[in-house]
Amino acid sequence: MSSDRSKDVTPPPLPAPLAVPVADSHTHLDMQSGTVEEGLAKAASVGVTTVVQVGCDVNGSRWAADTAAAHPSVHATVALHPNEAPRIVLGDPDGWSRQGERPAGGDAALDEALAEIDRLAALPHVTGVGETGLDHFRTGPEGIAAQERSFRAHIEIAKRHGKALVIHDRDAHDDVLRILKEEGAPERTVFHCYSGDAEMARICAENGYFMSFAGNITFKNAQPLRDALVAAPRELVLVETDAPFLTPAPYRGRPNAPYLIPVTLRAMAAVKGLDEDTLAAAVSVNTARAFAY
Repeated sequence: MSSDRSKDVTPPPLPAPLAVPVADSHTHLDMQSGTVEEGLAKAASVGVTTVVQVGCDVNGSRWAADTAAAHPSVHATVALHPNEAPRIVLGDPDGWSRQGERPAGGDAALDEALAEIDRLAALPHVTGVGETGLDHFRTGPEGIAAQERSFRAHIEIAKRHGKALVIHDRDAHDDVLRILKEEGAPERTVFHCYSGDAEMARICAENGYFMSFAGNITFKNAQPLRDALVAAPRELVLVETDAPFLTPAPYRGRPNAPYLIPVTLRAMAAVKGLDEDTLAAAVSVNTARAFAY
């Protein structure tokens, strides 16, 4: 959450509860204000009874695993975010990530970090490996090799442990699909914060990949995303917050949290031409299937 005083940091109001409980398939409780217990209780009060807590680096992945072990309604995923891998290999002089400034560690440091992700992925309350993938938006050409090596390693870890693979794909659709094909995707693969078009949704559907939609489906300029949601088969659709990011309209720019899932789900139901209970029931089953809980 930004400390910029011009930004509205007031939490949006509680939406009307869902009649059919659902899961937030991708959230970052460690980046949200308040305690985990408060966040989970607020979410449960509107019918969001399960959350998938996503790791983005070694420390965050350990935290996710510990939090899932302590709370039955939390499932964990563990990974090095696509932007984390180049920081480990090449260093992070700007200290942009939460670890602050870091020296270049080379391939050996990446191997060490991946070994810890592998260890965490074996834990029973860790249901996924992610968010991994490719991000051509934030990482320049010099970081692509580290990203690709990390992504391939995460695919292997997910397959070996029989866990879901959670993909972060930003401005990298073709390369992500290519690497999944080259390595062979795990049995359960989730495109988090799905950002492709309708044609890519058809390719994902052919391969049985889950597509998780976030609050940006409500943004005015997001018609291609809404078209993709129309193309996505109901049995492969998930809903997420990616909180504290991507707060749905009309609360865009304010802090997101799992309790706002009903806002996004209702918008998705309208796009799909379904009543909210029908979509909620489908999403609930799909998320449990994707993460095998």
